[in-house]
Amino acid sequence: MKYQIVIAGFGGQGVVFLVKVLAICAGKKNIPFLGTENHGMSQRGGSVSCDIKIGEFSNPVIDKNQADMIIGLDKNESLRNISYLKRDGIMVVNADESYPDIPFRVAKIDANQLALNKTIPIQGLNVFMLGVAIKNEPDFPFSINDVKEAIKEINPKLSEQNFKILDLALKGE
Repeated sequence: MKYQIVIAGFGGQGVVFLVKVLAICAGKKNIPFLGTENHGMSQRGGSVSCDIKIGEFSNPVIDKNQADMIIGLDKNESLRNISYLKRDGIMVVNADESYPDIPFRVAKIDANQLALNKTIPIQGLNVFMLGVAIKNEPDFPFSINDVKEAIKEINPKLSEQNFKILDLALKGE
């Protein structure tokens, strides 16, 4: 298996958390992985993008036109990173109706509005978007149970809340 994911957002949205979740999933299955954590302006709410390569790779950086998936926690950050997505890749994006038509598969949901409506907590937006990714990508490298195990390992105190958020994403809420 080889799978490459770019996760894009702003500081404070949990981009690095998602990379850690996926890294733990790979480690528990003895699948090699490489990841980057681009903190950049993260502490000031600036752009953050991280790469994770699952499988046998020698370089942790995803090149242009190579990502199987982009998980965009912010619509503008997803577009800023679109050049990394390969032709048959999927864009999983937190966006409203103003998101432009792009020549890729797109799984779009307005998670910001769900947070404003209190359907999901804003702190769980990243986990929700990971659930959207799992739901919309049949070739996603890990199961929902793999992800739940990793989340529980990272933070057992918040794991039940995160499990509920994942379940909402899988139901299409």
